[in-house]
Amino acid sequence: MPNIELQNRTPLRPPGSEGESDEHASSQPHARIIQHLQAADKGLAAYRVLFAAFAFEGVLWGFPLSFGVFQQYYTTLPGFAGSQFITYIGTIATGITYLGAPILAPIVKQYPQYQRLLILVGWSLCVMSLIAGSFANTIVGLVLTQGVLYGVGYLIVFYPVVSIVNEWWIARRGFAWGIMLGSSGISGVVYPFINEALLHKYGYQTALRAMALATVILTGPLLPFLKGRLPPSRNIILTRTNWSFLRKPIFWLYIMSTIAQSLGFYLPTLYLPAYASAAGLSTIIGATLLAVVNIASVLGQFTYGWLSDRNFSLNILLLSTSAVAAISSLTLWGLAQSLSFLILFAMIYGFFAYAYLAMRVRIGMAVAAEPNDSMTMFCIFSFSQGIGNVLAGPISGALLTANADVDAHEYGYFRYKGLIIFTGVSMVASAICISLSYLVPTRFRS
Repeated sequence: MPNIELQNRTPLRPPGSEGESDEHASSQPHARIIQHLQAADKGLAAYRVLFAAFAFEGVLWGFPLSFGVFQQYYTTLPGFAGSQFITYIGTIATGITYLGAPILAPIVKQYPQYQRLLILVGWSLCVMSLIAGSFANTIVGLVLTQGVLYGVGYLIVFYPVVSIVNEWWIARRGFAWGIMLGSSGISGVVYPFINEALLHKYGYQTALRAMALATVILTGPLLPFLKGRLPPSRNIILTRTNWSFLRKPIFWLYIMSTIAQSLGFYLPTLYLPAYASAAGLSTIIGATLLAVVNIASVLGQFTYGWLSDRNFSLNILLLSTSAVAAISSLTLWGLAQSLSFLILFAMIYGFFAYAYLAMRVRIGMAVAAEPNDSMTMFCIFSFSQGIGNVLAGPISGALLTANADVDAHEYGYFRYKGLIIFTGVSMVASAICISLSYLVPTRFRS
């Protein structure tokens, strides 16, 4: 996810300070108390924060990104099989993080003194959701716990962590973000195998409790490390957003492209394990495919982030991600009947589809009227991503219900035909929106 810029703070006056009277202080409203801050971008404290953020991102965000293994397992349980609501668990858990950006990001920005409290609350909700989910015996119960509650918990954790990282890493923020966000890709390689083994041997109740315990052990001791660099402040200097970008056609084309891309974006990682099972492959192969997608996603986001930093054409980069993701979905995935085709699809789709996410910083820069509008852009495009993520759940569930049978001689084993076509079409629609931007007169682009 792109950077969230911090606003300047006026430090609180230390209690009982005798340097000047209240009257003198009030006569100089712009007076500031000079405090010595620890150095940014270097030192033990900065790296300690980065390490903690790396662990939190990897452990907490890596779990829902590997939900496809849980989804495949749930479809095999007698009480859950056939329910179209299983998909809601994963799409809601991830979608809430994006949908909640316009709410949580401004709160963290306005009240930075509560960053650590918010992290503790969100972290506790994530752990509680896993424990509560282990006692759920219905799909609705799992949607509310493993889906909604976990998503809300991570939402409350993520934005304060982002704020703290941005305080400690300024000149080398790109480096810090690369380290932090890369952790979910790394954990996404490990999680599928761990979850598959736990589910196969012990069932989902024990698996969820084990995940809760692992979360406490791996991240709990790091909570004290997540401490802001800037002193608490009573006065936050807020900047007014220039909303003139709403009048730009290019802005709305990027919004439509983001929503279209997000509608199909998450579906392959949800259904690849189930598709592998339909192809007669073992459950460990399904976990392997998710691991391949996650490895490729790290490489894709790094590559496209590097290209965007070097001022390659934004529209060309966006077009290439959506177009290649669409082609690979409609051909490699739809026609796949062997492991080699599925691995090739996982590699290509993971690299190009996830690379789109790395472009959101550039998209915001392309349409923002002022540099200080970066946070507003972040919230708007994150919310757009969340719309697609959440809608993907009911849409994909309905598509699978409409084609309930499996036929090895049909495209997408018939059962997944509509799902695969929908994924490809959503990527095509995203690419079309980007292509239409070339029709926008130059004077309306900036």
